[in-house]
Amino acid sequence: MIDANGIAHIQLTVRDVAESRPFYHALLHETFGMAIQYDVPGQIFYCIGARTGVLIRNAAPEHRDTSFDQWRVGLHHFCFRLRSREDVDALHAAMRDHGAKIVRAPQEGSWAPGYYSTLFEDPDGLRIEGVFIPGAGNLDRIKEGPLSPVR
Repeated sequence: MIDANGIAHIQLTVRDVAESRPFYHALLHETFGMAIQYDVPGQIFYCIGARTGVLIRNAAPEHRDTSFDQWRVGLHHFCFRLRSREDVDALHAAMRDHGAKIVRAPQEGSWAPGYYSTLFEDPDGLRIEGVFIPGAGNLDRIKEGPLSPVR
């Protein structure tokens, strides 16, 4: 068995990097303090830090008018694990102040003991979550077998 060590990076396809860059700059660089690895105007924006990387790239021309739909095959949303409830609150405030569409203000959830998260959207409607789960969260319970509900 291979012992994976998390997700190294995620690449997101956006309609227009020039339009999405201010959002991702605010989220990744300003809010999370991630380092800008590549910043090619209108083509690529890539930040690394917190043991991961997030890259945005333009959609192919024939797909630029296609709207994101989290229920189609592909990405539903992605989630940053944060270190405290206060970090979730700060992320919510930063994204609200930046003008992001807030889907859900910070609140507790039933996905794991102590689950506390906020949910917002990028300019294309891709959903991004920030969560704090104390301790090992569901990793403590995984030994008991599959968990539900699946969201």
